[in-house]
Formats: sequence, C-alpha cells, structure tokens
Amino acid sequence: MSQCFLQEDDEIDMEDDDIDMENAEIPEDDEADASDLERVANKAENEDKSSKNVITTEMVDSWCNSIRENAKLGAIRSLMRAFRTACHYGDDEQDESSSKFNIMSSGVFNKIMLFVLSEMDGILRSLLKLPTSGGKKETINNLMGTKQWKDHNHLVKSYLGNALHILNQMTDMEMISFTLRRLRYSSIFLTAFPSLLRRYIKVALHFWGTGGGALPVVSFLFIRDLCIRLGSDCLDECFKGIYRAYVLNCQFVNAVKLQHIQFLGNCVIELLGVDLPIAYQHAFVFIRQLGMILREALNMRTKEAFRKVYEWKFINCLELWTGAVCAYGSEADFRPLAYPLTQIISGVARLVPTARYFPLRLRCARMLNRIAASTGTFIPVSLLLLDMLEMKELNKPPTGGAGKAVDLRSVLKVSKPTLKTRAFQEACVFSVVEELAEHLAQWSYSVAFLELSFIPAVRLRSFCKATKIERFRREMRQLIHNIQASSEFTNERRMRISFLPNDPAATTFLEDEKKSGASPLSQYVATLHQRAQQRNESLMGSSVLVGSRSSIFGNKMSEHDEEDDTVNEDGAAVFNSSWFPGSDSKAKLSKEGKKKKKKKMQEKQEEAITDDVVEDLILSSDEDGSLNDTSSAVEEDEEAKSVPSKQQRKKQSTIGMPSSGNKDKAKPTLPMKKKSKKRKPSTEVSKKDIQIHKKSKKRKKTN
Repeated sequence: MSQCFLQEDDEIDMEDDDIDMENAEIPEDDEADASDLERVANKAENEDKSSKNVITTEMVDSWCNSIRENAKLGAIRSLMRAFRTACHYGDDEQDESSSKFNIMSSGVFNKIMLFVLSEMDGILRSLLKLPTSGGKKETINNLMGTKQWKDHNHLVKSYLGNALHILNQMTDMEMISFTLRRLRYSSIFLTAFPSLLRRYIKVALHFWGTGGGALPVVSFLFIRDLCIRLGSDCLDECFKGIYRAYVLNCQFVNAVKLQHIQFLGNCVIELLGVDLPIAYQHAFVFIRQLGMILREALNMRTKEAFRKVYEWKFINCLELWTGAVCAYGSEADFRPLAYPLTQIISGVARLVPTARYFPLRLRCARMLNRIAASTGTFIPVSLLLLDMLEMKELNKPPTGGAGKAVDLRSVLKVSKPTLKTRAFQEACVFSVVEELAEHLAQWSYSVAFLELSFIPAVRLRSFCKATKIERFRREMRQLIHNIQASSEFTNERRMRISFLPNDPAATTFLEDEKKSGASPLSQYVATLHQRAQQRNESLMGSSVLVGSRSSIFGNKMSEHDEEDDTVNEDGAAVFNSSWFPGSDSKAKLSKEGKKKKKKKMQEKQEEAITDDVVEDLILSSDEDGSLNDTSSAVEEDEEAKSVPSKQQRKKQSTIGMPSSGNKDKAKPTLPMKKKSKKRKPSTEVSKKDIQIHKKSKKRKKTN
C-alpha cells in the first residue's frame, strides 16, 4: 500500500510545478507544448485527489477497533461508505468524483467484506435494540415507527442493497455461499424493503437452480428462512418462483443429472410444508395446468400435443406433485389433490399405448404405487402393468442380440432396434414384476386380498403359457407362488373374524402383521428391492458420487449455524484472493480457454477432413477399376443409409464419382473449388494424381 500514497516531498514538488505553470508565459507559436503542459497538470491534480481518498488497512483496522470497543456511529458510517465503494468497485456508471473513498488493493477489499458480512448484523441489531438473533416481521413492523429506525434505517438499507449488488458481481461459488449464509441472519430486515425482498428472492432462486457445490443448499435455506420469518409477504412469490425454477432445470434428464433433479424436488416439497393452506392453492393451480395439457393432447391427437405430455418437463412435474402428495397426504389440506393427480397420471400412461413408451408407463405405475401407499387408497395399478406383459414385443424371443443395458429411469422412449434386444426385454419384465409385487404387497393384508389377486394371478399364468422365454417363466412362477402363499396367509386369518366387510373394524385387520411385514409378498418385495438397487448402482457408475455431496453439505451447514467461529474462519479462507468486482478475471480466463479449445478442435477437424480427402483421391487414382469400385460402394452405402454422416457428405462433395457404365470415359474429376485457403492442398494433390493417371493410360494404349 505504500506505493499507492505520495510522499510529502512529491506533493510539494507538484504544488511548485503548478505555481510555475501558472506564472509561466506561453508563446503563441508553441500551442502544442502548452496543451501538453495542461494535461500533465490535470493528471497531477487527479492523482493528488485520488491519493487522499485511498482506503488503507490502517484506516479499516481503526474503524473496526472503534466499532468493537466503543460502537462509534461515525466509524460505522465510514465503514459503510467503504463497503459501498468496495461493492461498486469497477462499475461503469459509478461517478468517481462523488465517491468519498477509493480502494486500491484486494487486501483492503477482503478485509472490508469479511468484517461487514460477519459483524454488521449484530451491529445493526444493537443500534435498533433488537434481539441478537431471530425475530419475525411483527417486530420490524413495530420498530418502523420508532426513533431508532428513523435514525439508522439508511444503514440497514445500505447494507442490504450493496450486499445484493456484490452478489450479482461475484463468480466464485464459495464466496457467494458465504455471503448468502451471513445475509440469512439479516433477512428479517427485508420486511421494511419490499423491492429489495423481491430482488433477493430472484437472486436466491437463480443460485438455487444453477449453482454448484454447497450453493444450492445455502440458497434454499435462505429462501426457507424468508418464508418462515416473513410469512405471507413472500410466500406467494417464493412458491411461484421455486416451481418456475424447478421446471426450468428439469427439462433434460440423464443418469448424472437425475439426483440433482431429485434434490430440487425435495427442496420444493420442503418449502411447501411451511404453509400448507397457501401451498394447496398453488398446487391446485399447477396440477390443473397439467390436466389441461393432457386434455388438449386427448382432444387434438397430434404429435405436437403428444410431445407436450411425453417430455421430461411434464413427467418431472408429475413426480414433484406425487412426492408432495405422499409427504403431506395425511394432512386435510393436501389430501384432496390425490384424486386429480391420480387421474392425470393414469391418462398419461394410456395416452400412447405402444411398447416404445414402456419406460414412461413404468414410471407412471411407480408414481401410482407411491400415492396408494401414502394415502391408503386402492388404485388399479395391476391392469396397467399386465397390459404391458401381453404386448407382442415382450412375448417374442429377442432378435436384436444382447444389446446394451438400459436404464429405464433416465429414458422415456426407446428406439425400435432397442425393443428387440434381450437387455430391454429383461429390464421391462423385471420392472413389471417389481411394481406388480409392490402393488399386491400393499393389499396383502386386506380382507379382500383373495378377490383382488385373482385376476392378476390368472393373467400371469396365461403369460407363462404364451411366452417362449424360459427366464421370464421362472420369474412369473415365483411371483405367482408368492401371491398364492399370501392368499393362504390372509385366508387363514380371515376365517377367524366375525365382522362384515363394511364394518370399520375391517381397517384394523392384520394391522400388526402389516407393520412387521410378515406376509410372503412383503418378504419377496424386499428381495426385489435389493436386486433393483444392485442393478441401478451398476448402471449409475460414477454418478453415485453426486448424491453423497448433499449430505456433506448438510453437515457443514449445521456446523456453521451452531458455531460462528467456524464461519469467520471460512470467510477468511474465502475472501483471501485478488478478485475485484467488475474484473471477472476468472470468467475471462475461462472464456479464453474455451476459445482456445474451440480453435484447436476446429483445426483438428479441418486437418482430418483434408487428410480424408487426400487419402480418397490417392486411392481413386491408382487404377480405373478402383474408381468404379468406389463409386459402386458409395451408391450401395447411400441406399443402405438414408441419412449420411457429415464426413460422408463432405467426401461426396469433394470427390467426383464417375459412372459405372463407361470404363474408358471414366476420369477423376476435380474437387469443388471453395474460397477457403484450407482446400488448396487437396486441389494440388488432385492435379498430380490426374497427371499420373494420364501417364498410366498412355502406357496401357502403347501396350
């Protein structure tokens, strides 16, 4: 920092120069020299002014010590001005003449940010005579009419507004997480500033959906605290915003992103539990929108209408509301949503009853099983699953070979060649068995289980007779055996009862056995779950690590909430870099790296294309017969493949293929001329090949 300040001798010299410049006589013939002298004088004056406003570490330390020891209001105001300067450093619209302070080093910036974010909440609470933590909006509403609020509300607004500004400038995830974590303690003050509250909600929702590391967890906890403390002031906006952010982030699904989408859905369900009556109103509107999209597809019967239903965005929304109904199905406010949601899921499963949409239908059956288990209502899931077994694609032996393993959780539709593979057939049949056993196990403790299981058992026996695949027969026989054993288990106890089926005592039938899972079907389902878990782990591979991070972040969050010392240590580690707001050094480096990678990839592709063209031209210039052979081979490939690749198109455009009829007239044609310089080597090679080809013809004629 010593370099940023001018010495006293330098200042005196500058003043002397200014005096000399004022008293000097400027000749008329030397106007250019005079203008240069004026520029030097103005530059010296600006440097002198900026040097007087530079914030040093000694100044920051003195402010911090006076605030800690005596809580001086002047030191607090000076520190808040410095905080504003730090947050707006590098802004284009900032007027440097109006700012009182200027920051010249990253060390000063880090010290200001760390102290303000760590201590300002306690300082403001002491000035406003509030409790050291917690509070609700009623306390702020009562405070707004007092003298303390009128004297110090500008400090609160400056702290929250400048912190929001620096949040939009930050690029480091750990820095954003620390800032949001500290602002979470001061979120109660947003009651007095509705415009800042709306902006904070938007920023937090953006970080929740797109952030990495611990940032999504920290952002969600910030939003949840807002909903708990502020209540109706932000509930509507938070519910709408978090659902919108969820929809934007669940449009595409793969094995790696699957657990992230599940985390986002769990966050939405957790937030809905803050106020169930208001959440019910929003959930009803959103579920009704899904029903309207399904009704349009049923009425229009067009590909575009079907595509709106059979896409990940729609299915993930169904998964979200299924999880919400399962979580709050026992509550009177949320239970009425189970019926319309069940109707929508059943309609989606039967919209396009083809084998290519088996993964989507299995997902719908899984959602219906979850709703039935949580609400205790009977849903005819067995009919949906048994219809799948009777389709011809699962009864025929596979003709497409073994095929690759198919993860039915990360796809909604499979290709036609995949339908004929052994791996897909096994995945479908095993999944149907698991869901059917899950459905029947839920009702294996009912008085009417014998009647409920009769039709599924009959249709399973018919499938065993119809299928020609022995491993499927073994699987079905095992399921039928467990169904029969569960029926005998229930009938033995049903013979001892004396109440009628419509008696309320029927609801308590085999209640103890259900809790312990004593029926044969429940035990069989437990083994099926273990098998499914092993299969999913083998399919997930390295993506299992994604789910382990959330629990680690949760442990860190709890430790940070309990102990403030660890937070300060974390902040010292985070704000220990040369980053400045407005510089975006990391972003620039990443952009430059991406540009270099793109250039390298383009150069490699262009080199590969030119090499392919050269090789094809050399091969085609050896003999006349080779030309005819390559032309016929290309024609056969064009007939076999309806959509050629990009490299084939480029080869066909650069290589002239002669007709196969006239061998004597067949000559290699020149490639298409283009303006790009990178095609010149290929044209030169082609001319040499033509000369060689002409010489070979002359030799043949002489022979």
